[in-house]
Amino acid sequence: MEAAISAEHVSVDFPLYHGNARSLKKMVFRTVSGRVAPDTKNRVVVQALRDVSFRLRHGDRLGLIGGNGAGKTTLLRTLAGIYEPQAGRVLVRGSLNALLDPNLGMNPELTGRENIMLRGLYSGLTLPAIRQLEDDVAAFAELGEFLDLPVRVYSSGMVVRLGFALATAIRPQVLLMDEWFLAGDATFMEKARVRLEDMVRGADILVLSSHATEVVLSWCTRVIWLDQGRVRADGTAEAVLSEYLGHPVSRPAPAIERA
Repeated sequence: MEAAISAEHVSVDFPLYHGNARSLKKMVFRTVSGRVAPDTKNRVVVQALRDVSFRLRHGDRLGLIGGNGAGKTTLLRTLAGIYEPQAGRVLVRGSLNALLDPNLGMNPELTGRENIMLRGLYSGLTLPAIRQLEDDVAAFAELGEFLDLPVRVYSSGMVVRLGFALATAIRPQVLLMDEWFLAGDATFMEKARVRLEDMVRGADILVLSSHATEVVLSWCTRVIWLDQGRVRADGTAEAVLSEYLGHPVSRPAPAIERA
């Protein structure tokens, strides 16, 4: 099955359940001016996304740019199925992995090995595939005997290793990333960089939200600029980033390797 994403007139609202409080209204209007309105149930809502449409197919590399609160993470979470649009629809074809938080879904009361098993079951893997996943994560994270201890006793660095290894072990057709995340000590960082780049190259479709211009130029062929939840520009990485930054930019060498 060939991977594809279709977003058609997608709108997402976040209700403010205490939206009638005067102090809250003032704070919200200061921070998200123009994006607060009553919905059909007469609740005060923040309009996180408004009428966002695009289509992606095999080989596409899409970057999402914009200021804080522009709607980038909300769009990624909507594509991942975490948020449901109030209007429009999202269709994703192909296996999906969302790198939104490397520690997302880990239970600190369970052992590292048990967390690997849960991740495999959640991803629909067979038992032989889960055993292979366990071997891969154990080898990459290098936690040794700690893999059989509860995650709550891990150091912060050990949690990072396990979380990153788990998040990047399953190779999807559709890869969603919120920032280009790398963490750990210097030795682990280099391993992580190689693993992450290999994962990105292997994905059929990439959607990456990032504030780092060089990352977007290096890995994305198309960019959508989100502004207050709406698409302000959609085009080539060079053209949209030049408009966004207010000065010309060019792609660094070597050029992007497309899947």
